[in-house]
Amino acid sequence: MENNMASGRKAYLVGGGIGSLAAAAFLIRDGGLKGSDITVYEMLPILGGSLDGAGSASDGYSMRGGRMLTTDNYECTWGLFKTIPSLEHPGLTVFEETIAFNERVRSHSKARLIDRDCAILDVTSMGFSMNDRLELLSLSVASEERLGATRITDWLSPSFFETKFWYMWATTFAFQPWHSAVEFRRYLHRFIKEFSRIETLAGVKRTVYNQYDSLVRPLAAWLEERGVHFARDTLVTDLVLAPIGGKSAVSRILLRHGEAAEAIDVGPEDLVFFQNGSMTDASSLGSMTSAPPHRTKHDSGGWALWEKLAAEHPGFGNPAAFNSSIAESCWISFTVTQGNTRFFDHMESFTGNVAGTGGLVTFKDSSWLMSVVLAHQPHFPDQPATSRVFWGYALHPDRIGDFVPKAMSACCGEDLLIELCGHLNIDMTVFETANCIPCRMPYITSMFMPRSKGERPFPVPETTRNLAFVSQFVEIPEDVVFTVEYSVRAAQMAVYQLLGIDAQIPPVSHYDRSARVNLSAAIKAFR
Repeated sequence: MENNMASGRKAYLVGGGIGSLAAAAFLIRDGGLKGSDITVYEMLPILGGSLDGAGSASDGYSMRGGRMLTTDNYECTWGLFKTIPSLEHPGLTVFEETIAFNERVRSHSKARLIDRDCAILDVTSMGFSMNDRLELLSLSVASEERLGATRITDWLSPSFFETKFWYMWATTFAFQPWHSAVEFRRYLHRFIKEFSRIETLAGVKRTVYNQYDSLVRPLAAWLEERGVHFARDTLVTDLVLAPIGGKSAVSRILLRHGEAAEAIDVGPEDLVFFQNGSMTDASSLGSMTSAPPHRTKHDSGGWALWEKLAAEHPGFGNPAAFNSSIAESCWISFTVTQGNTRFFDHMESFTGNVAGTGGLVTFKDSSWLMSVVLAHQPHFPDQPATSRVFWGYALHPDRIGDFVPKAMSACCGEDLLIELCGHLNIDMTVFETANCIPCRMPYITSMFMPRSKGERPFPVPETTRNLAFVSQFVEIPEDVVFTVEYSVRAAQMAVYQLLGIDAQIPPVSHYDRSARVNLSAAIKAFR
């Protein structure tokens, strides 16, 4: 393994999400940089970006969401976490800790879909007609050039969106019918193994706790031990580029910490990594008595730097393709904290799944398309033994509820619990001690929006010398966004390319080329 003049170089990372943290780790582990020569700038007071988890049993815990993990995929993610020590189990890595946990707590959903009569649906059949099968095959074999900026609805008939498969696939991955046909096709190929077991979620792996405590904290601790500087509450307002050797290079970083402005000079051999865009930008929290305020990018400024750079430099992508339609990229999640086990007792009896083994329970006929998931407890390291925490979300927050006469986006936590009780046909007394915190995320599926070629920059654009993009909004052939893997893979690609590291990045696993896997998928499609 070789790198190009790593000694003495400095690296600056804009954004403190998993992509930046992974890039910092690759710079140290594989690039030979000293931690003391790496600085991470984060506008929030906490690291982790979209992988968050906060709160307490008394005030209520809150998570915006959690990304799905598998061990059949996520090649770069597990490659990284095989070298990051566990915080709780000396001698084990985060990967080993996660594998051991999933050996003990295995996913096998017995209640994936619930109908309007509160009955558990038989989902052994996907519910396809022959036309559905033919259209799905046509989409899956079409080239990305042919699919272009089309939507899923351009390829699949209205009846497809009433199949059991769609309800399960859409809620597992958060797809909407108007989302990108290219992204949908990529998911069909990347997760073809999940096609055959989507009703049980048997391939899904989970972390011991929420993903902030299980992934972000150990990684950040490893970086801090090696001297990486974390500048929290620091907003980078501009990257000044200058021509060097026929390419553009960042020569200065402008930032603001509180009211103080500062300029950081960047040497010609130094490196800059930028997390362009954020799917959780402009998120807002509500409470048991108030709905989350409606915020946009203009309230947060989280897209401003990418918009500025893209307007000035060809090859830096087109943020407007992703952040111009909140109505098509917004949904609401909610986290419920209870001081007793009453709701968990009911759900375990109703579904037949012990908490942590069932995954998403989706209310198929819900106007909001609401789902809930009961994770293995405790879900937070400091969670009292008597408390329980679960998470839910819905894909249609603009619609009027079935039991609450208002749109989900206008609902407080109590409203959400009333709606949930209605779908389960249970009394609200089960939530007597509950604290439900709703979260509005206006751009949560913005990376799924239809796009044209070139509207996502490559991790290292051809026109740049020392600048890389590391986010869900870069172009990585074959891989799928809305995953931890996408950010980690982008980080590894960027580090290796900028440092000239002569080592192979773990390739995308092509289970879609396996005759056995394809046969299993075909058999499933005809059940």
